[in-house]
Amino acid sequence: MTRKRIFTCCLSILFLLSLNSCTNKPAVEKPTITIWHWMTDRQDAFQKLANQYEQKTGIKVNFELYAPSDAYTQKVRAAAQGKTLPDIYGLLSEKRDFASFIKSQHVADLTAELEKDNSVWKKIFFEKALAVNEFEPKNIYDVKPGIYGIPIDVMTIEMLYNKNLFKKAGLNPENPPKTWAEFIAVGRRLKDFGIQGLVSGWGEIWMIDCFASNYAFNIMGKDKVLATIKGDIAYTDPDWIKVFSLFKEMKDAGILAGGLVTMVNKTAEQLFANEKAAFAFNGSWCVNVYTGMNPDLNYAAILPPAVSDKFPMMIWGGAGSSFLVNERSTNKQRAIEFLRWFTDRDQQVFLSRETKNLPSNKDALSGVPKILAQFADDMDYTTHPSIWGVSEFPVVIEAFDKGIQSIIIGEKTPEGLAKELQEIKKRELNKAKARK
Repeated sequence: MTRKRIFTCCLSILFLLSLNSCTNKPAVEKPTITIWHWMTDRQDAFQKLANQYEQKTGIKVNFELYAPSDAYTQKVRAAAQGKTLPDIYGLLSEKRDFASFIKSQHVADLTAELEKDNSVWKKIFFEKALAVNEFEPKNIYDVKPGIYGIPIDVMTIEMLYNKNLFKKAGLNPENPPKTWAEFIAVGRRLKDFGIQGLVSGWGEIWMIDCFASNYAFNIMGKDKVLATIKGDIAYTDPDWIKVFSLFKEMKDAGILAGGLVTMVNKTAEQLFANEKAAFAFNGSWCVNVYTGMNPDLNYAAILPPAVSDKFPMMIWGGAGSSFLVNERSTNKQRAIEFLRWFTDRDQQVFLSRETKNLPSNKDALSGVPKILAQFADDMDYTTHPSIWGVSEFPVVIEAFDKGIQSIIIGEKTPEGLAKELQEIKKRELNKAKARK
């Protein structure tokens, strides 16, 4: 073989080896953001947005679903203990637990990011939605003031009524009750026509707490409600007895659905969707639920009928679901940029249309269905325990809600519950003083 042929052969071998080396070289992994959530009805919509974001930026987003909510909460707590939380996650907990996560460096302070560039990002949100994720100066949890979460939707909890059942009872479907007296009268008329009145998942005691606090704000005003939580006003005050008496009045009028105090909200939703009750007490998330159960359901959302005109009717609302950024995440800035994109108008309109939840971005409201707009219209009336700045003792809350259940089934009187609650409150206040 000539030298020239040997040289050519060697070059060919080297070229092939080089080519083989290139083809076997491992591919560079894409940057990945991992997000944990519990929202079973939104996984498909989340994934579609994740795919869009990957195409736009080259960054992969993994939405990992863990349900039911109890299992999800346990997973988040375990991950917090092991310091293995994902880049972004939701937290299902009370404000004090939220504060604990922040102080343990599991949650990033997003205030500076929200206020960057003349607060452009911050201004797109409903104020009440951000407030749920905010800790004010001198808060009782001793958390550095700031905003620690990004709302992805908002909610309000209101009264709903079935227009077809109103017609059946000879009532004007466009004139729902606006006062408590009208509500009781309508409930009695419905009963005369064999139609159940109010259904709600009051086996889940937080919903009783919500309904009762609405009327506490309406009857005595915010200041007196918060003064009671602080211990300055007794639960034996006549205004609190009046709140408890509302439940007895509904029971005596026969306008509460059977089995209400042991009913989970999913069962209550099925009853209302199947037109087995004329009223429901539920949150704006129900629009998606009812659509799946009965797309032709003819209903509307209204403020709970007021007892008093001295103080406004307040309803629970604000952020429905929020995402937090893990302070320890090596992807923290990427996670923040994704949430900025995720809450832009186009993405919010898509989420609202796909999941039938109210968007947290105010500019995305124009595309929501009429029934969702009715929930959104009352956002100015919203409040929530997470923004009150004071917290009732858990044992008092439990006695409060279970006591109302007992009133509904006739085992306690409003006066008896008030006395019992005040005794528990005194005991807890004394314990708190002893710990100081």
